Amino acid sequence: MESGDSWGEGNTPYFLWRLLVSWHSVDFVNEAYAWPLLVVTCSFSCLYPFTSSCAHTFRHHVQAVTPATSCTASATVADCSGTTSKLTNTISLGPGLLRCRTGGFSAPRQRISNFSSIGCAITYRAYIMADRWINNALHTCFVPVAALNTLVCTTLSCYSRFLEVEQPRLSKTLRLVAFAYPFLFDNLPLFHRLFLCWGGGCSHNASVPTHYWHLLFAFLTCFLFASHLPERLAPGCFDYIGHSHQLFHICAVAGTHFQLEAVVADMGFRRSWLLAHAPLPSFGGTLGVTAAALLLNLLLIAAFIAAPWPAPRDLPPSSSAPWPEGSSPRQSESEGSRRRGITGPRPPGDGGSGM
Repeated sequence: MESGDSWGEGNTPYFLWRLLVSWHSVDFVNEAYAWPLLVVTCSFSCLYPFTSSCAHTFRHHVQAVTPATSCTASATVADCSGTTSKLTNTISLGPGLLRCRTGGFSAPRQRISNFSSIGCAITYRAYIMADRWINNALHTCFVPVAALNTLVCTTLSCYSRFLEVEQPRLSKTLRLVAFAYPFLFDNLPLFHRLFLCWGGGCSHNASVPTHYWHLLFAFLTCFLFASHLPERLAPGCFDYIGHSHQLFHICAVAGTHFQLEAVVADMGFRRSWLLAHAPLPSFGGTLGVTAAALLLNLLLIAAFIAAPWPAPRDLPPSSSAPWPEGSSPRQSESEGSRRRGITGPRPPGDGGSGM
């Protein structure tokens, strides 16, 4: 199913087209007012879709360990892989094979998605905040706090991968927090403007309905990620079509589309007021902080990949030990039966049956 999910990143050409359209209609080189739009469009159209596509394509590229390899529950990941490549410590047993799952592609996708939230923060500070919030304390420190949030959430999501075997619930919770927290923080200006602001200075204009559509699909995206519906109701029926992860991507793409539409609308509707009352976006506060956050996040990801994390203490309950060297599953089953005092099937009529 995971390799089939790469179709969910088919939105990349669409967002690239949006970037090209914006590039020809907006002077990104000389107009500082448009730099936040450039940052968020690049993150949506280039960075996240590319890393996510790689993650889905290569996530299940695993190295199978043959029975001749001595790999037990207490073995390190390097022992299981037989190579010096850095793997996550998630070990799963297939039928007769011990597999060590690689984390080289699945790790950056979720961490870079956390990083892309800074593009939303830069844009929301520039175009979305209500008039009455412009130049207040939150408006001033919004982007630096968002940059710090990317590092915190990258740490949470990276660390959660090392808990998948021993503490799956905690691992899932940490990943959910790593996604939800930056979303909630970045959307504070939007929540205030839509639900908590009345009267003058609330910047209510024609972009508001588009913002509502964005929030609807954002809620559906989080709901599908956390609930695993509908496959939980009918296991096996949605393995290829209709899986929650596929619906998750559809809702994420739709939400991103409406988010960009709302940002572009606010950028146009509020242009004259913002240019008159708000400071112009600076290079350091837009492209500069974006490049710095990207570099720090990549260094953090590299540190987690290179760290010598210990192997899990126990294998999952559904797993069983690999077959001993030089034996087959049938031979191992026969040896187990002999140890339990069962010598084999009795011939018909060989007593003890009462017939």
